[in-house]
Parts: sequence; structure tokens; C-alpha cells
Amino acid sequence: MSMEATAKPPQPSLSLPWKTRIILSALATITDASCRKNGTVNRRILTLVDFRCPPTSKSVNGVSSHDVVVDEARNLWFRVFVPTQHAGENLPVMMFFHGGGFVLLSPDDPPYDAVCRRFARKVPCVVVSVNYRLAPEHRYPAQHDDCFDVLKFLDDEENRSKSLPENAKLLRCFLAGDSAGANLAHHVAQRACEFKFQRLKVTGVVAIQPFFGGEERTDSETRLTGTPLVSLKRTDWMWKAFLPEGEEFNRDHPIVNVSGQRQWTYRK
Repeated sequence: MSMEATAKPPQPSLSLPWKTRIILSALATITDASCRKNGTVNRRILTLVDFRCPPTSKSVNGVSSHDVVVDEARNLWFRVFVPTQHAGENLPVMMFFHGGGFVLLSPDDPPYDAVCRRFARKVPCVVVSVNYRLAPEHRYPAQHDDCFDVLKFLDDEENRSKSLPENAKLLRCFLAGDSAGANLAHHVAQRACEFKFQRLKVTGVVAIQPFFGGEERTDSETRLTGTPLVSLKRTDWMWKAFLPEGEEFNRDHPIVNVSGQRQWTYRK
């Protein structure tokens, strides 16, 4: 076989608008400055870009929203997005888990408020966007426990009736998320397979660029070198901040490496 046939294709260069490059560069700089070498986060620095979107009880572009507290001690809450133009229709429920490497962001950050509004309007569906505890202050399994606890919270009829509109059908519940949120959606769905819900049924998973990994680097990981915002150095830092200490908690732990030798097997 010739060398041309076995050689890896060259990595395509990123062509981004200059405004996007400036925004990504600023976010990367602030992220790097806040993530300390000792594995802690300087959240005071993050307040420089900590712009929050309040819920809107009145419809904005066809979607209203409100917040529901599950456990104040854990700062566990979720934001509900309701498409107001579909009040007479039975709608599925999308349980959405935000990304951020288990370390950053929340449902009331502008990008996630905007994307959940878009999901609610375009699908259409009722979106439940979960605020879970962040690492490294709260390491695994805090995030996964929080997200699963929201499912159990909504499985209670009294909680459901106070939190969701009548046309939200929890028997058509989809778990969705991006990056770390997709990791959460994957594992929470697996846990749901072994739990007997009374009024809720997980019928699908939407995993957007899931944050998985392993001790052995994949080709796509090695090509992250020099990329804006999501680089190999930053993802390694986030795994270390997220995982508890101990030899068994490396990137081959089943919560990270979902297809490795240590992967979990769930019963349906």
C-alpha cells in the first residue's frame, strides 16, 4: 500500500469570521485565567462575563419561561420553556443538560437560554433545562445525581402539576445535552432504564458532541491542538477537575470511556 493511501488527511484550517475569533479568543483567555493549575476555579474572574437571562413569564418570540427549585441546598433547579402557540397540543418534554466540561455555565447563561427557547419553538416541545452542581467544588457523581433527581422530582404528580403545563407529556420524555450535557444525558438515560418511574418514560436521547474520552488518545482528540476554546489541554484539565481522586478515577473510568473494557452494563 502506498504512503499516500495510509497518510492521514491534512487537518482543515478553521476559517472563522473575525468577530467570532475575537469572542472565542476572549472566552478562552478568561477560561484559562479562571482554571488554576491546582485544579480549582477562580469564579470571581468568571463574573466578568457572567451575564444572566431572567425567566420571562410573558411570551417572548412565542416562548415563555419560569424557574423551579428542586433543592435549594444543592442549588438544584431547572428552567421550563413553554411554546405558547401550541397550548392546545400534547407536547413531548425535552430534558436538557448544558455543557461546560462539568465546570462552567448554567441554564440562565444567554447561549443556553437562547438555544432552549429555539428548541421549544421549533420542535415544538416543553424544555426543562437543568442547573446541576459544578466541579471541582462538587465532583462526580454530583452532576449525574442532580440530573437524575430532577427526573424523580417530576415523576411526582404534585411536583409535575406545579412545574409543567398540562400539555407536557412526560411519557414522551427525551434527554438531550451538548458536550458534558450529552455525557449526562447518556448516563442518566442508562440509570432510568433500571428505575421504575410512575408517570415518566425516557423515550430517546439527543447527544450533541458528547464529552467522552479515554486514556488512549483518539485521532479527533489529537487534532484538537491549537483549536479555539476546546483544546486537549483544557479538556484534560476538566476531566481532572470532574473526577474524584483515586487510581480508578482516570479517563478509562466508565463515566468517561463509555465503550472501554470497564464500561457499565445496565439492565432494562
